[in-house]
Amino acid sequence: MKKLTLLTVTLGLLGCDTASEPEVAKGSAASGQGLAEVTLDAKPGTGRWYTRAQVERGRETFGQYCAACHGANAEATPNWRTLDANGHYPPPPLNGSAHAWHHPLAVLSMVIEEGGEPLGGVMPAWGDTLSEAGIVEVIASFQSYWSDEIYQLWLERERASRGLSAD
Repeated sequence: MKKLTLLTVTLGLLGCDTASEPEVAKGSAASGQGLAEVTLDAKPGTGRWYTRAQVERGRETFGQYCAACHGANAEATPNWRTLDANGHYPPPPLNGSAHAWHHPLAVLSMVIEEGGEPLGGVMPAWGDTLSEAGIVEVIASFQSYWSDEIYQLWLERERASRGLSAD
């Protein structure tokens, strides 16, 4: 059941096929934090787990590596729910209008780091290109498009995935 759930999660995050790997060294954000350091405490300026600086750095990275497939504002491509000619789903929106908000940070991070290939998709792996902090910032960037209602629903799920009670 766990593999089926992970496959379902990933299918929605997949769908971008790139012709070549980017020629970029694995970077690290200046004052970035990795996934293990992420707390769910609301930060000043955003009221969410991430800071404005993380969103800004993440948007730059998203623009460089993700926007070609997921859209400049994480809005996805037309007909993202319809299989393409190769039998793959196109990249879904990450702006809160699809299902990315159903998944905890650990799953979102894993899909970005490992790509979709391990689960039958075509999204490239970014773990050799992006630092863990960079991946966290990319997630912050697309979560910043989420409405407060969607963010709160996600936050409940994130807390549950960590075994935390609602505040």
